[in-house]
Amino acid sequence: MAQESGEDCATSDELSFIHDAVLLPETVAAVLGVKSLPPQKDATKGQNSLQMSGIYVDATFGRGGHSRLLLSHLADDAKLIVFDKDPTAISVAKELASTDSRVHVVHDSFATLTSSLATLGITQVDGLMADLGISSPQIDDGSRGFSFMRDGAVDMRMDTSRGQSVAEWLEKVDDETLANVLYEFGEERHSRRIARAIKQMDSYESTLELAEVIKIAHPNWQRGKHPATQSFQAMRIFINNELGDVDDFLAQSIPILKPGGQLAVISFHSLEDRRIKQFLQRHSKGQYPEDENLPMPPKRPRYFSKPKRVGPSKAEISHNPRSRSAWLRLATRTDSDYLPDVEQ
Repeated sequence: MAQESGEDCATSDELSFIHDAVLLPETVAAVLGVKSLPPQKDATKGQNSLQMSGIYVDATFGRGGHSRLLLSHLADDAKLIVFDKDPTAISVAKELASTDSRVHVVHDSFATLTSSLATLGITQVDGLMADLGISSPQIDDGSRGFSFMRDGAVDMRMDTSRGQSVAEWLEKVDDETLANVLYEFGEERHSRRIARAIKQMDSYESTLELAEVIKIAHPNWQRGKHPATQSFQAMRIFINNELGDVDDFLAQSIPILKPGGQLAVISFHSLEDRRIKQFLQRHSKGQYPEDENLPMPPKRPRYFSKPKRVGPSKAEISHNPRSRSAWLRLATRTDSDYLPDVEQ
């Protein structure tokens, strides 16, 4: 996925809706449990392919970049379950599924991982990958409301078929609650000043008008970064319950992964990355925060191997500047039995 900035989004219309999957070979290699992928000479099925069997999940299909490369390394008897909230992404996924019987599509949040897989008769998987946040096509489509560089309705819903838009929420929310959201989910230091300015607007019909109000209210601009960046991020994360979904997804990864199964998660900002880092540290060390002050801490299960972190190469950043803030965190599920009575 990606984040928007004033520099990155001042692109021509010709670039709209082009999506470069970030950390592509690194993520697919991680979810397959190999150090690197074999070089691909051409697109012929099976050539230079790992031909891995098993069941895999792409929890954030997007436009399918990670899924397509993964499929090129899966055997005919393998399965790939793809999730997404976005109706447009689901349409793309269904097109792929119509030509590849290994693909099964779920139109829902990855927070429904366990229950959605259960409906397909799946209780455990071999690999699980997710690319968190917002995708480039979503940013570049002004009508979705994610962009402060292209005009559109103030919507920001990942799933436009359900839930309230940001505009509807802004009509009802009070200044204090809005300020708290901007601070908590956008780490915006000037949240109260910006919240007051937003609530003084007559209507919330235009993302450019909203961005301009934030820009005027913001007392301190960071060079190369639009002053509305953090506020737009905060409202989007809040309205889509993104962090709550991430927490639910991570907790479900423990019982859903087979021993030896691989978890690979890409994040783009500190709020998400911190959650993933702490989750993997906690469950790779068996060290729980609530045990720190106990004279004899209980022995906790270690559900993951020592996690690793991978960033984009200089070549990838040069080709795709939006990848520069991405981090891939990966770990292998151990053979520790899952204890559902232990808080995850």
